[in-house]
Amino acid sequence: MEKIWLKSYPQGVPAEIDSTQFRSITHLLEEAFRKYADRNAYVCMDKFLTYRELDQLSQQMGAWLQSLGMAPGARVAIMMPNVLQYPVAMAAILRAGYTVVNVNPLYTPRELQHQLIDAGAEAIIVLENFATTLQQVIANTSVRHVVVASMGDMLGLVKGTIVNLVVRKVKKLVPAYTLPGAITFNKMMAAAAGMRLKPVPQGHDDIAFLQYTGGTTGVSKGAVLLHRNIIANVLQNEAWLQFKHTGEQLVFVAALPLYHIYSLTVSAFMGMRMGGLTLLIPNPRDIPGFVKELAKYRVAVLPAVNTLYNALLNNPDFAKLDFSSYSVCNGGGMAVQKAVADKWLKVTGTPIIEGYGLSETSPVATANCIDIKEFTGTIGLPIPSTDVIIIDDDGREVPLGQTGEIAIRGPQVMAGYWQRADETAKTMTADGFFKTGDIGIMDERGYTRIVDRKKDMIIVSGFNVYPNEVEGVVAAHPGVLEVACIGVPDKNSGEAVKLFVVRKDPALTSEQLLDFCKHELTAYKKPKFIEFRDELPKTNVGKILRRQLRDEKAAA
Repeated sequence: MEKIWLKSYPQGVPAEIDSTQFRSITHLLEEAFRKYADRNAYVCMDKFLTYRELDQLSQQMGAWLQSLGMAPGARVAIMMPNVLQYPVAMAAILRAGYTVVNVNPLYTPRELQHQLIDAGAEAIIVLENFATTLQQVIANTSVRHVVVASMGDMLGLVKGTIVNLVVRKVKKLVPAYTLPGAITFNKMMAAAAGMRLKPVPQGHDDIAFLQYTGGTTGVSKGAVLLHRNIIANVLQNEAWLQFKHTGEQLVFVAALPLYHIYSLTVSAFMGMRMGGLTLLIPNPRDIPGFVKELAKYRVAVLPAVNTLYNALLNNPDFAKLDFSSYSVCNGGGMAVQKAVADKWLKVTGTPIIEGYGLSETSPVATANCIDIKEFTGTIGLPIPSTDVIIIDDDGREVPLGQTGEIAIRGPQVMAGYWQRADETAKTMTADGFFKTGDIGIMDERGYTRIVDRKKDMIIVSGFNVYPNEVEGVVAAHPGVLEVACIGVPDKNSGEAVKLFVVRKDPALTSEQLLDFCKHELTAYKKPKFIEFRDELPKTNVGKILRRQLRDEKAAA
C-alpha cells in the first residue's frame, strides 16, 4: 500500500520506530528510574514522589505481590483515581511479572463483577472510597487478595491524617465496608520492607494490560495489550512530538484518569519516558480546584477531551493563568469541536492538537502535527509505523475522498480481545488491520477526518446524518454550553434528529436554536426536537454518552 501521508510528515519525524530497544515496559521504566532518579516523577495534592522513591516503592510492593504465590502473568486489578498509589501499584504489578487490569472506580457492582470475573483477577488494589462496591461482589469472583488504600496514605503523617479525616468524616466519601482478610496499603508496604523483588523474564509478547472497552455494545471486552504495544506507542508518540530538551523539566498533566488508556500512555508512560513531572488530578470535575493546581506549575503537556477543555474555558479564573510554557494540548477521546478549539487558541495561544485512537490501539494511531497554528478539523496523519485505510462493508479499500470504516495496522494494535476469539475475528482482518467502527474520509495528503461512529449515524429519509457535524454546529451558538445529538423514531422520515442541550444562556429557547440551525444545516440535518437539560450523561473521562440518551428515549 502507498503511504501517502509520509509526504506530509514534519521534518525529523521518522517513517518507522524501533521498539526492540526495550525488552519490556519494565525495562523502559527501570531506565527512567535510573536516568532521572533525583527528579520528581509525580505530584498530587502538593506531595512529590521522586523517580528514586517510585523505583523503591514499586520494588517493595512488587516483592509483596510475588510473596502471594500467584503464577506469572496473573491478573491484578487497580481500582483507583489519580492518586500517588496508582503509579506505584502499576509499576509494581508490571515489575513483578503480572498483568494490570485497570478498573473504573465508579463502576456499579454489576460492572465490577463482570470485569473481575472476565479477567480472572486474583488480587486488587482499591481506594477505600470504593471498597463497598467490591464488598458486594468479591465472593462471586476469583479475587483472593485485597489491598485497601486511602487518600492520605502517601501524603505524610500530618497531611495524610488531615486528608483522611476530611474524606471520611467531613465529606463522608467512604461508605462503610467489610472485606475480611484485606490489608491496608500502609501495612502492606510495611510488611514488604524486608522483601526483595525477584527479576522476572519478560518479553514483547507478554501481556501487560487488560484494558476494558467502554462496552458501548453489550458487555465490556478486555483489549489485550502486550508489552510491545505500549512500548511502541510510547516511542511513536515520542518520535511524533519531537520534544526539544531545553533543560527545564516537562510537566505533564494527568487530569483524565490513569485507568483510561489515553491518560495512561500520554501522561504516565510518556511522562516517565521523558523524565517529566506528572501532575495527578484526582477529581477533574472540580474545575475550580483543577485550575488552582494548574496555577502552581509550568505546564507543558495537557491531554484532555473536548468537554474538559470546554469546562476549563468556562471557568473565570482559567484565563488568568500563565500559558507561556504550554507546548502540547492533545485532544482525543471524542471529537474536538471547532468552537471549543477556536476559543482555546484565543485564550491560551496554544492550539488543540487533535489525534485519534482507541483502547485497542494503545491508544494513539493518528495525530495532527505539533506545529499547527490552528484547529484543522481532522485527526491528522498516521503516526510512525502505522497504516490507516478506509474500507467498505466488504472490507475493500475505498478510493481517496470516499467515506468508509477506518482500519488501523501497527505495532500498537492489540493482540485481540481477552478470551473472545469471536469478537477478535469480527474486528481484525486477515492482514492485521483493526476495524475501528468509526466512519472516516482520507484526503490526498493522508489526513483523515472522522465523520462519526457507525452505530451513531442517523438516517433521515434515506440520508445519512452524522451527530458530530450537528453537534459541532450547535456548539458554536453562544448560548450553548454542551450538546448531544441522537436519532429518534419518526413515522414520516424513519428517524429524526433530536438535540439534548445544556444552556450557557438561561434565556436560550428552542425557537432560537432551531432558527440558528436553519441557517447552518441542510433540511434533513436540522433537529426536529430539542430537550434542555441541566447536565448530560458522561463517562468518567468526560465523553458524552449518546447511547444512554438513546436508551432513555427507548424506555420512555
